[in-house]
Amino acid sequence: MTISLHGIGIGGGIAIGRAHLVSHTDLEVAHYEITAAEVPAEMARFDAAVRATRKELEQLWGSIPENAPTELGAFLSLHVMLLNDHTISREPRDIINERRCNAEWALKLQQDRLLAQFDEIEEEYLRERRNDVIQVVDRIFKSLAGQGGGHYVPPDDSRERILVAHDLSPADMVLFKEANFAAFLTDMGGPTSHTAILARSLDIPSVLALHHARQLIREEETIIVDGTAGVAIVDPSETILAEYRKRQAGYAADRKKLKGLKSTAAVTLDGTAIELLANIETPGDVEHVKANGAAGVGLYRSEFLFLGRDDLPDEEEQYRAYRAVVEGMKGMPVTIRTIDLGRDKMPKWADEEAISAPNPALSLTGVRLCLAEPHLFRTQLRALLRAGLHGDLKLLVPMLASLAEVSQVLFHVEQAKEALREDGVAFADNVEVGGMIEVPGAALTVGHLLRKLDFVSIGTNDLIQYTLAVDRGDDSVSHLYDPFHPAVLGLIGHVIRTANQADVPVSVCGEMAGDVRLTQLLLALGLRRFSMHPAQLLNVKQIILNSDLKLLAPLASEIEQAPDADRVRALLDGLDAG
Repeated sequence: MTISLHGIGIGGGIAIGRAHLVSHTDLEVAHYEITAAEVPAEMARFDAAVRATRKELEQLWGSIPENAPTELGAFLSLHVMLLNDHTISREPRDIINERRCNAEWALKLQQDRLLAQFDEIEEEYLRERRNDVIQVVDRIFKSLAGQGGGHYVPPDDSRERILVAHDLSPADMVLFKEANFAAFLTDMGGPTSHTAILARSLDIPSVLALHHARQLIREEETIIVDGTAGVAIVDPSETILAEYRKRQAGYAADRKKLKGLKSTAAVTLDGTAIELLANIETPGDVEHVKANGAAGVGLYRSEFLFLGRDDLPDEEEQYRAYRAVVEGMKGMPVTIRTIDLGRDKMPKWADEEAISAPNPALSLTGVRLCLAEPHLFRTQLRALLRAGLHGDLKLLVPMLASLAEVSQVLFHVEQAKEALREDGVAFADNVEVGGMIEVPGAALTVGHLLRKLDFVSIGTNDLIQYTLAVDRGDDSVSHLYDPFHPAVLGLIGHVIRTANQADVPVSVCGEMAGDVRLTQLLLALGLRRFSMHPAQLLNVKQIILNSDLKLLAPLASEIEQAPDADRVRALLDGLDAG
């Protein structure tokens, strides 16, 4: 019987193949009491399981194929780091001692405690990291049960297979990478999960967050995976199969054409040049930026240097990381966002008492934290200014809300320069400073901010969240998170129009920039600079090449005056029909 499963589509395209189910058996966690005399032996058993898990991860790390995405090594490194963290590798020992319980139960109690902390995090990407904790802890459970170190043997015809799993860890991906599956289906995962990021890097269609795929799909069943629509069709009829084979061939032809656009200038039909930049998270992403023909890096999220560790990166470590990206881009512009941490994503080295804000997203976050911790901010500014000597580096400050904050940021930049001069350290004196527009207050007063900023970049993910008061990671309200909402478009239109009138460069660096449904809408609002995930760049370029700004211009006022999101969609549909 044909059934359709709907989830989050990743990677785009269509795959057709037979199901291959990967079993990740949930281990039942036993709970029993032990005597005081048995505590040392139980602690030793736990320690041995941690050591075995570490060895297993390190072996997998060492066996990463040369052609694997760079993210794979980074994610495995993160798992080793999590395993080495005292909250996982040490605190269960204390529980064993205090509660006189077996190692499995102590580990489960600690896992529950950690997951509860992750559930309170507002920021989606970091909340997704709870799955990393689950995956690492699962490996320790298996080691305790004597099931660690499993070796996976892929089927010979894996290229014609759809891998179906409850979830996939980075270690799983190392095992499965060589198998070259046609697509992934998982019960778990979000748009910023490891599986999603790796699926995009591997450029294979996948559908995540299907919830019960592992239970509903049987081994060898034929499956169609539509990564664009986020649909998996199980046991399709011959009619449906024929239709999707036709779509698959069409998609493959389109992809071939898209690759040919890499060196094509992003110019509209009326001759307007559009700048397409890429968002990156690590220096290793630079190769993806080049492979997709980006004109530079529009957003490098520097906070990844600060997370998952017990200490702060010093100036030298930061300088090397920033320099690697700037030199890797060989003269093309690189915009590095200054520390975007806060109580919703506070690193481990921070004061724990400062984490308990009642509403983290509205608390000490982004630039507010930097201004509250000047030593932290100045250290980063010194590293950035030094790295600016090696190319075209720009600073981007997150979460600005007022002109006073801009003034304070510029004061710290000047203070950092003065300190470098006094120390006799070379730096770039002409680094531009820009601001992220991601709260409604900044959007409405952007005209004032532009007096002191060299450029602005609209962070649409947070701007939508704050404008509509919707946490997109909360399943109960995520359907209300709508980039087509007239209030959101009104703010974006106002920022773009005001910046253009002031002749100050403006870009969009949130998810909206890479969403092809919104490309012409943003062009109509006056946007001429986009920054997105490298994998989205050629699709957006294709839309740009087929757009005529003379025809789109009249759409801007209609969009901003639309009473609701449905009217906005209707206007865009009319454009497509025309």
